[in-house]
Parts: sequence; structure tokens; C-alpha cells
Amino acid sequence: MQLDLSDIQGNVLRGYRLPFARYIFLRFREAKGARDFLALMAPLVTNAEIWDEGRPASTLNVAISATGLEALELPVETLTSFPPEFIEGMARRSEILGDRGASAPDQWEPLWSERIDAWMSINAASPEAREARYALVTAAIEKTSGAEVAGYQDAGVLFVNGKPAPVEHFGFADGFAQPDFVGGQAVDTPGDGKMGRRGAWDEIQTGEFLLGHRNEADELPVAPKPWILSKNGSFLVYRKLQQNVTEFRSYVAEQGARYQGGPEKLMAKMVGRWRDGTPLALSPDKMDKSIVADPQRVNNFVYGDDPEGLKCPVGAHVRRANPRDSLGFDGRLATRRRIVRRGLPYGSYVPEGQPVDDEERGIIFMALNASISRQFEFVQQQWINYGNDLAQGEDRDPLIGGNAGTGRFVIPGDPKRKEEPFICGRLPSFVTLRGGGYFFLPSLTALRFLAAGVVDPR
Repeated sequence: MQLDLSDIQGNVLRGYRLPFARYIFLRFREAKGARDFLALMAPLVTNAEIWDEGRPASTLNVAISATGLEALELPVETLTSFPPEFIEGMARRSEILGDRGASAPDQWEPLWSERIDAWMSINAASPEAREARYALVTAAIEKTSGAEVAGYQDAGVLFVNGKPAPVEHFGFADGFAQPDFVGGQAVDTPGDGKMGRRGAWDEIQTGEFLLGHRNEADELPVAPKPWILSKNGSFLVYRKLQQNVTEFRSYVAEQGARYQGGPEKLMAKMVGRWRDGTPLALSPDKMDKSIVADPQRVNNFVYGDDPEGLKCPVGAHVRRANPRDSLGFDGRLATRRRIVRRGLPYGSYVPEGQPVDDEERGIIFMALNASISRQFEFVQQQWINYGNDLAQGEDRDPLIGGNAGTGRFVIPGDPKRKEEPFICGRLPSFVTLRGGGYFFLPSLTALRFLAAGVVDPR
């Protein structure tokens, strides 16, 4: 299928793999000025066309919240045609998402206590390129007086031993298993798509991620009116996740001293991959650099041959986030829940063995999907913070679940390897939500319609 790459925002179809980023949050001042601002931004937005001359120095993408669409004075019939979870926003969905305690909205950064109308992202090859692109945004704001910067968040690849490294603050290699879908530009890696016949992997239907295209149910996703506003758009989930590095390392050291596999294997069991990215499903006893280095193998696995979780525990993080064939039906249930993941860490990396200072550090998590409720929210509610589908009862995800000191994670015993069952008790919350929101990522056509103020649901 041929997609109109010039009409689709580029961050839907590809990960930019640029090391520096700035996420900007805007409030619109009044409708006319806001539309004038979007009109100046539209020609600068990075689309999905192929980069024949390599990666650019910087990119720019734009998404708008429900309050932002209202501030742009869209017709009521159009506003009410958006999905209810998008209209409500992330903060009002906190009970559904399990964002309680320290992660509850009343504990979020002050930025999120007021209205956020738009999100913009700058990805850049250098801090200088990032600042140059940001200057274009602020110049447009000054020219139109249509918006104000409520705040921004810088992020970037972590530097380990002075070199950029594709890891997050807990020390795990990151960026595996992006969905491979029809028309997408992700590297075609076995295991990234959906299960096909005789062990093959097929591409997922485009409509799971882009509105206006058929999805895995052979239906067009439910989308706002008019059709020209929604086609080639997507919904973006933004979450700032603070990682509690000291607590994670202390817990792993304490429990790892009791576990016969030691701290390193305990971490692998909690995540479902060794720290270098080796999947437990392929190498349950040790890291294997040859697997990580081979794109044909690193994600080419299923869980159907490990129903009891002897190799990879059923409750491990990556198995919960994407159960593959664990739920039967050749993985079709999991396919309907896939999301495109974007984002980068923030804060400086602290090497193993060194004391962790008070600097806040974590990861910016972003998801792109055609249905926030069926995809992101379902995974967060049912698989991350509840375990019934995976026969885990009330047990939550050991890495990112809201465990709050009462969580439990079970590693099954394996008589063949002479491994006894092991239970991690009193699991704390290793990740705290610091803020977030839901945004509509329009096509370039839709962005121009919004800027011109000519959206008509009829």
C-alpha cells in the first residue's frame, strides 16, 4: 500500500534516532492568533518523506489537545466526535490508568495543573541545532501573539563513559520491538509485526496506528469528523516517567543476594531481557551478544513454547507489554494492542557503583496509536497494573507498575535447571509519573485546515 508520505507527520512512521530533543508545551491565547501561529508552523513540520540525503539537523512535529482544539473554535459537532478518553484527558483518567499515590495528578509538576493546548517536539543532531529550531518557534509566537510557552522538557541519549549509549537509567538497552506495519518505515525485523503462517511474520495493518486506514479488524478506526481532519492523523500519549534509580538498585541488590541466579539474572527476569537486550525467550541463562547483534534474531521469538514462564516469567515487563502468542489465537489479541513507542531519557546517567545524586532522571514515554482506549489505556490498565489476563491475579508489572511497596513478582521454579521458585515481595514503585497528556497528531492537510479555521463537520 502506498501512503501519502508528504501528508503524514514523520514521527509516526519512523524513529528519528537523533540524540537531542525538546518537548514544548503551549497555551493558546486566542483563536485567531493561535491559527496564525499554526499557519507559520505548518511548513516547518517534518513529514514522512524518505530522507535521501541522510538525517536532517533537526525535525519538528505538532500535536493538539482537546482544550487546544476547543480554543481554536472548532465546531461543536467536530469536538464531540473525538473519542471520550481524548476529550477527558489523561489526568481525569488516572484511576483507570492506575496513576495513584505519588503518580496521581495532584502530585504532578505544576506545568500540568493548568491547561496545555499543544505539544511540539524538536529532535536534533546537536544542542545548537535544537536551539536554532526552537528559535523559529519562539519567533512565530512573538509574531502572532497566538500562544505562550507553558514549559518545555529537554531529553537526550544518555552518555555512558563519555559515549552516547542506547540505554535507560536502570541500565537496560532500549528501543527493541517497534511494531512493523504496512507503509511504516521501521526496519523490517522478524518479531516486530504479527504472527503469520509457518513461523513467518507479517506487517500489521496501517489502521492500528493511522486514522483513515483499515485496521486488523478490516475496519476503519473510529475517527473525528470530518474525514479530511482525521485521515493520516494519530493520537499521541505523552508521559514523563521519573525513574527511582537508588530504589531500583538497592532492591535488586537486596533481593539478588537471596536469589540463586544473583542480581543480574533477577533484573533479567523482571524485565524479560538481559541488560544488553538479549531476550530470555532465546537465551534464558546468559547474555548473548551474537543475538543482540543480529536483527533477524533479537526480536524473533514467541512465548507459546514457555507457557509457565520458566524461561521468561509471564509477569516480566516486556512479556506483559506485548504478550505475543501467550493469550492464544496466534497472537491476534496482542496485535490489536500494539503501540508505536517514541521518546528519550532525561537527566544524566549514574554509572554502577557510584552514589546517585538528587538530580531528577527518567524517561519521556510517548505512544502513537489509532485508539488511546483500546491500545495504550488497555495495556496500561489490564496488563501493566493488573494481571488477570496473564494469570497473574493482582500482581502488577515489576518494573513500571504502581506497586507502592506492596507489589509481588513471582519467578517460577524450573526443576530441569534445578531452580527453585522465587518471590520478590514488597515491590516499590520504581517509576513515578510526573505529568502527561493526550494529543491529536494531525496530518499536514488537517494542520493547514486548523490553521485556516475552515474545519466543517458537514
